[in-house]
Amino acid sequence: MASVLRCANSLKTSLTRGRLCAPTSAALTSWLRYHSSEAKGKTVRIGCASGFWGDTAVSAPQLVHQGNIDYLVFDYLAEITMSLLVAAQQKAPNMGYAPDFVQAAMAPLLKDIKKKGIRVVSNAGGLNPSACVLALQEAAKKSGIDDLKVAMVTGDNLIQKKDEILQSGVRDLDSGREAPQGLISMNAYLGATPVLEALNQGADIVVTGRLVDSAVVLGPLMHEFGWKPSDYDLLAAGSLAGHIVECGAQATGGVFTDWEQVNGWDNMGFPIVECTSDGQFIVTKPPKTGGLVSTATVAEQIVYEIGDPRKYMLPDVTCDFSQVNLNQVAENQVHVSGVKGTPPSDEFKVSGTFADGFRCTAVCNIGGLKAALKGQKTAESIFKRCSRMFKVLGFEDFSRTHLQMLGTESTYGPHANPVCAEARETVVWMSVEHKQRKALELFSREIAPAGTGMAPGLCGIVGGRPRVSPIFKLFSFLYPKSNVEVKVHMDDNEQLIPTTSSPSGQIVNEEAPSISESDSAVKSGNSSYTLEQLAYARSGDKADTSNIGVVARHPSYVPYIRNALTEDVVSKYFQHILEDNSQVTRYELPGIHGFNFVLTHALGGGGVASLRSDPQGKGLAQMLLSIKLESLPDDLLQ
Repeated sequence: MASVLRCANSLKTSLTRGRLCAPTSAALTSWLRYHSSEAKGKTVRIGCASGFWGDTAVSAPQLVHQGNIDYLVFDYLAEITMSLLVAAQQKAPNMGYAPDFVQAAMAPLLKDIKKKGIRVVSNAGGLNPSACVLALQEAAKKSGIDDLKVAMVTGDNLIQKKDEILQSGVRDLDSGREAPQGLISMNAYLGATPVLEALNQGADIVVTGRLVDSAVVLGPLMHEFGWKPSDYDLLAAGSLAGHIVECGAQATGGVFTDWEQVNGWDNMGFPIVECTSDGQFIVTKPPKTGGLVSTATVAEQIVYEIGDPRKYMLPDVTCDFSQVNLNQVAENQVHVSGVKGTPPSDEFKVSGTFADGFRCTAVCNIGGLKAALKGQKTAESIFKRCSRMFKVLGFEDFSRTHLQMLGTESTYGPHANPVCAEARETVVWMSVEHKQRKALELFSREIAPAGTGMAPGLCGIVGGRPRVSPIFKLFSFLYPKSNVEVKVHMDDNEQLIPTTSSPSGQIVNEEAPSISESDSAVKSGNSSYTLEQLAYARSGDKADTSNIGVVARHPSYVPYIRNALTEDVVSKYFQHILEDNSQVTRYELPGIHGFNFVLTHALGGGGVASLRSDPQGKGLAQMLLSIKLESLPDDLLQ
């Protein structure tokens, strides 16, 4: 304990010398509590090297050689990724997994990982975990490793139960529509229990198919600390740790609102959580790497891609993130506590995909005076020409078309700066959908002729003639856990893993704390501020739904944001992108001084089904940061 106190005094001295803001007493108290628990038992360090399929190849070597980690985890499976894996497996049956995991991440590092005793968990198996395991075993042989224990988790793939599931009358979670007959994939979001069992059996590497992203972290923590399926607060803490790091560098300064404060993008540090058995943890990154770990960067990631923060539903636990506490305890070290958990439901969420036509996107740059008008007329003329040709050939017209003039703030709709419309260069975004591939192949061929037969200044087609690709849309539903057989395979053996439920088989809901719609006690004034002056923000997607998390820069700003940024205000601000049946719901996270706005039917179908330039809503938070909040005190920022 004496050494912990010496460290605390040293920390306090260094912080008050100006290297960081002076710590609060709560920060020092939580730091002492964390290190007191650390002294009583072990800590486990888990580094996440991938936030999506296609993340940088420098992350895994960085964490293995500089991170002093016990576990290396990878998250590859965004909802849009599952659609891409479906297309890949249709072209080659031995694909359907993330080959980057084997070729770029594991193969060069297997010897070092084995030597250091680092264990690996990854959902890179996608739709075809057995093929992923075979490729991994082949890579181990080439590296001269003959004792690598690789476990595989199966059971998430429910396509063989398609007829039974369709007959049960499942309906889409968002739209309520019946299941389409053309479903070509159905994968349940499994939890951490099979990862736990694989590690209990001695696996060096665990490869899974679909499971919730945070489970790649929760599984190792359950294994290391002996957490039980009924330890809901602990499971919620482990799930939050996983949620924070699952998107890689987004927790260490990536896509941060105050991006200009983040240095070293070329050597971006990837996140590490250092956890103790009582559920407390520190978010950090390897030394001498770029990036930033602060309460703000971590808070932004907490509100990323969530719904109701009081009921964040996972297979193992229902989490309450509303009262989470963040404290900066050292440079690039944030202590996290305060998450609560209750029992999960007795159902898995299942995401299915079905083919629904084809799409094609052409991107052209055009320059000169009146560039936007030239681009608009060019695109509309191409659409009109193709429609006339379709009629002659007996094709139906386009199912959908979408046109944007990038560079003129066209995505901002009525909030665009009028000056941008006079830009002398713009990028024409033409995206179309049709039921027949041949129709869009014709469209693809009709882009280039605009270079000689339409507006001057068309400088070329980005990427050449655009490709036609199938559209895979999502169908998500709930399915009883008791109907899903989850298995762990290793060394020619397989073990059936029970799917756990709450004792009642239902979610246990406590009375949610009331959140006032307005605060009449706040002062008013004659000043206006942009949201960016008062808050950080981050946005993401779940299918056709986007969420925008907003975190106050100071607790004193919360009542002003609460009063000014209502559901109605946000709905009207984004009216140009919302459908008629869209809804905007606001939730509050008092612990981090944050709000979460959920916008349904906001992304033009979302993922590969959307024709927009921002199908995942990544830019919506950036748009909202420009909104002006009126009638606020003149001295608010002081």
